[in-house]
Amino acid sequence: QVQLVESGGGLVQAGGSLRLSCAASGRRFSINAMGWYRQAPGKERELVADITSGGSTNYADSVKGRFTISRDNAKNAVYLQMNSLEPEDTAVYYCNYRGYFPNVVVYWGKGTLVTVSS
Repeated sequence: QVQLVESGGGLVQAGGSLRLSCAASGRRFSINAMGWYRQAPGKERELVADITSGGSTNYADSVKGRFTISRDNAKNAVYLQMNSLEPEDTAVYYCNYRGYFPNVVVYWGKGTLVTVSS
């Protein structure tokens, strides 16, 4: 099992910045990906960004140029730096961990709320 604990959410004005953190503990997979998803009220959960254990990144078009994902493999943690926040970014942000051995196993954090006021 992998346990994920998010932190860093909160209330920020439009144009502001927040940094989300997610710490993973428990089982480790040598090949894995960590990422962030979000779910706004009345909408489906969507990918924000993810990063593989090799450092390859992937971003949703809506956050490209504003958000940056990074990870610290030694700490088994992933971060999301969010700049130029918009009210449309308001959502619960969930940390995601995918381990590959050999099939994919997926774990989720409980989520952290990000609210962007206009």
